Amino acid sequence: MPVKEYLELEDVNALEKAATCLRDKLLIRLPGRLGCRISEALGVGVDDIDFREHTVTIEHLKARIQLLCPNCGRRVAKDYVLCPRCGQKVEKLVEKEVERRRTRTLPIDNETLAMLKQYIQRGGPVAVNGRQLLFGIKRKRAWQIYQECAARAGLPELRNPETGKTHHVSPHKLRDAFAIHAVKVNDTGDGIRLLQEHLGHQSITTTMKYRKVAGEEHKSWYAELWKEKE
Repeated sequence: MPVKEYLELEDVNALEKAATCLRDKLLIRLPGRLGCRISEALGVGVDDIDFREHTVTIEHLKARIQLLCPNCGRRVAKDYVLCPRCGQKVEKLVEKEVERRRTRTLPIDNETLAMLKQYIQRGGPVAVNGRQLLFGIKRKRAWQIYQECAARAGLPELRNPETGKTHHVSPHKLRDAFAIHAVKVNDTGDGIRLLQEHLGHQSITTTMKYRKVAGEEHKSWYAELWKEKE
């Protein structure tokens, strides 16, 4: 089986079909249908889903936040009160970063919404710190589920086009698959702008990389024009 650079929609569907329970199917479906990060999917609670409006609210937050001491530039953790290098108070910096976190409300398709309703009615969500989270699992377990499903589905490893290295199927590859599919459907300026907003990218440059990846088909088409006749 040839090594791919990104997942096709049929690969995402195969990954979901390989899941052995509704929870794991939804764990695969949310990044695949919404293009959200796995950290964002794991943070979704029952109260974030609006069944009437067909939307889900996502906390716009990357898993890793880089905080630097404003006095000496030393990197500090989210639970620091004082900078370990210069002793400067940094709790205000952390509070400001928390306030800066945004949410974005994404539309969700009817089929996924029906699966979510069924999952909630079955009692799938887990109570965590006073909230009913959809999954209630850690990132490590989520990665394991992806790799287990990829193995059952017979999906190949994916090659990084920049480094040439191969990697297992990961949650972020479903976010990539969503974005590449969106670009293939609509690569106009308005389409890219809407995709940027949907994915929560601060810079349009980050979104434009998917246009470049989706353009690999153009290279294949051009190569066929000058292929020697047998």
